[in-house]
Amino acid sequence: MIRILLVEDEMLLRELMFEELSESGYAVTPIATADEALRLIEKDKAFDLLLTDIRMPGETDGWGLGRRARQVIPAIRVIYASGYSDQGSDLYAHERSIKKPFRHEQILGLIADLGVGR
Repeated sequence: MIRILLVEDEMLLRELMFEELSESGYAVTPIATADEALRLIEKDKAFDLLLTDIRMPGETDGWGLGRRARQVIPAIRVIYASGYSDQGSDLYAHERSIKKPFRHEQILGLIADLGVGR
């Protein structure tokens, strides 16, 4: 089963995304901050996809989390989400960005585009 690490500080959005992705057949681990996610990634390197907000409380933002995740899990795919205009233009081949608000189908499209599970 495809494992997704979902990092979103807004509780209601995190819960909604968790439910939608779980119902779509993914094993989803929801986390509230990038700092928590970094600690988890250091212990559990079996994630296939990181879906992360960019702006979050704590020392690490989504960009830093994505960089570190790629160092620890080189094959991980990353989707950055933001409600602000700080979308990345210098993304790596296995990264995508999406502007909030978005529809669930858009996330599923990005997951497919990244080849997760192939």
